[in-house]
Amino acid sequence: MKAQGFILIDVDAAALNNAGTVSKAGVENSIETKKIVKNGQTYVYVSGQAWRYWWRDTLQKNFNWKLSPVTKLEKQNVVYTQANPIAFDDDDVFGYMRASKMPVLDANGTPKMKSNGKPEEKDATVTRISPLKNSALISVGSVRVAKNFSSMARQNDVPVLYGKEEYSAVMKGMFSLDLDQVGTFSSYNKTGFKNLNEQLKKIAKEKSGSTIVEDKYVKSKSGASEELIRLDKKIRITRITDTIKALKTISGGAMQTSNLADVTPKFIVLATTKSGNHPFSHIISNDPVNHEQPILNILDLKEVLNEFSSDFVGNIFIGRRGGFWNECEAELNLLNNHKVSEGSQVVYSTVNKAIDSYCEQLEKLI
Repeated sequence: MKAQGFILIDVDAAALNNAGTVSKAGVENSIETKKIVKNGQTYVYVSGQAWRYWWRDTLQKNFNWKLSPVTKLEKQNVVYTQANPIAFDDDDVFGYMRASKMPVLDANGTPKMKSNGKPEEKDATVTRISPLKNSALISVGSVRVAKNFSSMARQNDVPVLYGKEEYSAVMKGMFSLDLDQVGTFSSYNKTGFKNLNEQLKKIAKEKSGSTIVEDKYVKSKSGASEELIRLDKKIRITRITDTIKALKTISGGAMQTSNLADVTPKFIVLATTKSGNHPFSHIISNDPVNHEQPILNILDLKEVLNEFSSDFVGNIFIGRRGGFWNECEAELNLLNNHKVSEGSQVVYSTVNKAIDSYCEQLEKLI
């Protein structure tokens, strides 16, 4: 099962994710924001990597997540985490790759040597596909970016000018969290699926509450199902619900000192699906006349609910922050208690209540 989320954020005079420094208009230090062009229109965006950074940082500060220490090999320009999803929450939810080798031992535990006198080694690379997948945050409508000058000045010092770009926009993003994968690890030799080395595999099996489950989709050469190691249910539920609840307090973005922006969701849709398809990607569009104005497509949302009715598990939760899209309140209220299928209906409330209610439902589904 997948936890599927769709969010909107609303920012004014922001510069959440910049593309770097450029030289233009006679100012050496000028910063451009990230932009992309579609159908001849310019859209601003926050990279998926930046959004994940905010997410991870919020989980550490507000949910006391123990983040995996990062090691950087300067000469090789290589960075990796501890690749230990048992001890570190973010290694589990956000994934990793750590390339390494280990010595080959003989029956007595002594390292085997090559003819050139060097120890014989075998590949010990471990990788984990992230259970949490997310899009970039991109403006719903086209945006006219403002180019402004600022200055660094103190008392009577000579000011130093620098350029920057700012914008106001409603931005959309979506994410998918694999509920079955969180706290569940494979160790067979396949890229993305060799999550644990032999030492961590042993630790995981011995950890209190851990169980061995069959992989329904991967067979060994003998034809038997490969085994998966699954952590205690309480650990898995905590990691899953923390990840989603972090959206209530998520913060981050560039230029926050003088362009403070609230990046928590102002509108959110949360649902659990049996498949990996994200059904809510096109429920929001921009006004065909005023390209900067976002529109909630109620009819398109109802179509999604109808077409994917057999794929939903449990209720679909929709939340809206007061002060944002007040004009949609009547239509959204009419959706409340809308029956999607047997055992599945729409529940409409505020953003934080929608998140909390959805997490309560997840605890019963996992």
